[in-house]
Amino acid sequence: MRYAIIAAGEGSRLAQEGIVAPKPLVKIQDETLIDRLIRIFMANGGEEIDVICNGLTQLVAHHLERIQQQGLGGKAVSLKWIQKTTPSSMHSFYELSHVMGNGPFVLTTVDTIFRPQEFTTYMAAFGQALGEGYDGLMGVTDYVDDEKPLYVGTDDGMNITGFYDTTNPPCKYISGGIYGLTPRALQTLGRCIERGESRMRNFQRALVSEGLRLKAFCFSKVLDIDHKSDIQKAEDFLK
Repeated sequence: MRYAIIAAGEGSRLAQEGIVAPKPLVKIQDETLIDRLIRIFMANGGEEIDVICNGLTQLVAHHLERIQQQGLGGKAVSLKWIQKTTPSSMHSFYELSHVMGNGPFVLTTVDTIFRPQEFTTYMAAFGQALGEGYDGLMGVTDYVDDEKPLYVGTDDGMNITGFYDTTNPPCKYISGGIYGLTPRALQTLGRCIERGESRMRNFQRALVSEGLRLKAFCFSKVLDIDHKSDIQKAEDFLK
């Protein structure tokens, strides 16, 4: 399986609150966010991991270069990474898509925190969804701790019916920022860029409007590291 990580955000809110390290190098349980994801992806059949970081600092690029050359935790990592500053996460995804090949993939942002055991279950469900002809399995959660959540509409079979900025229509879940997709989704991404759109939520809406079959998988919790206080929340969640 191919995995992709968007690690190109500025982490400006963390910096304003006194966190010196760039977001990918912030530590949870004495492990950087980027290392944590790479480790989990490798444990779940990661044949290749593709990462984009920004050009505002060389620290993340140097860190990725060391992993590329020396591996992680004594294990070799098939890692590709690019460095480019982009205006949005969707644009980062688009730049990353140029090196991602033609197979199914799982994409997350670098600060997405979930339980590793649940992710393994998610990956098994993604394989099953692919076998049933779905174009994507999106990680969702009913735990809402986000400043601007993206609500996910589902039917009784957990098929996704829409993505919304509000709970009208009523929605049980919000997006967890974990995207398991087929290459067909990259065609939709290209058309979003051509139209001048940005933000991952608009890409997800385009997937639905273009008729891709998407299913939701519920995680107990998914956290993002946007503020200094989120670091402690993540530590407590993972204990």
